Amino acid sequence: MACGLQDSVCGVGGRTLCQLKARQQADVLDAVKLQLQYEPLRNAKQETTASQSLAPWELRVGSLRVFYEVDGGEPDLINVLAIGIKKGSRLIIAGREIHI
Repeated sequence: MACGLQDSVCGVGGRTLCQLKARQQADVLDAVKLQLQYEPLRNAKQETTASQSLAPWELRVGSLRVFYEVDGGEPDLINVLAIGIKKGSRLIIAGREIHI
């Protein structure tokens, strides 16, 4: 499946994004653009993660979770570290259950 992302976006988070269904990809990209474009550290649907071993910030998009950090050198730039699917109390990232 072709993802259609720029190379700069296809890090760990990008590979996870490409594994999602097309509708889920669109939902994540729309949410990131809409909710994180201007103030990536202030939004009602985002929170600092309880365990910062995965990422300092988490954006909730329905059952999807986008884990990211804000680039220290460019505050308008976020680095998506992982994208997971929340199923009850379980978090699945790239087919593996992650304990946070």
